[in-house]
Amino acid sequence: MNDTTPKLNYDEPFGCSVETAISVVGGRWKPVILFHLMENGPTRFNKLKRLIGSITQRMLTNQLRELEKDDIIQRKVYEVVPPKVVYSLTEYGQSLEPMLLEMREWGARHVSRKL
Repeated sequence: MNDTTPKLNYDEPFGCSVETAISVVGGRWKPVILFHLMENGPTRFNKLKRLIGSITQRMLTNQLRELEKDDIIQRKVYEVVPPKVVYSLTEYGQSLEPMLLEMREWGARHVSRKL
């Protein structure tokens, strides 16, 4: 364990860690955004908006800002005309891939169960 690794207190309920994870990557849109970035690699804002469909521009902007603040994604601005902005997972954000894949698998099983 290095100095930046949080120390777990096994006397506390695990809810605290789960709450932390949900606060960073939870909600209706963040997992969807992350999954699209994982599947498509670096992606421009408008393409993300098209891929997701029903998200508003304002909500997408807010969610991207929060994910960037938490070092889950990075925003790269290319100095061209017109400006080009590309979003991608950081190395830290890529650590979410197993969870996102498992969520996809669980979702597929859940849908088939309901049929």
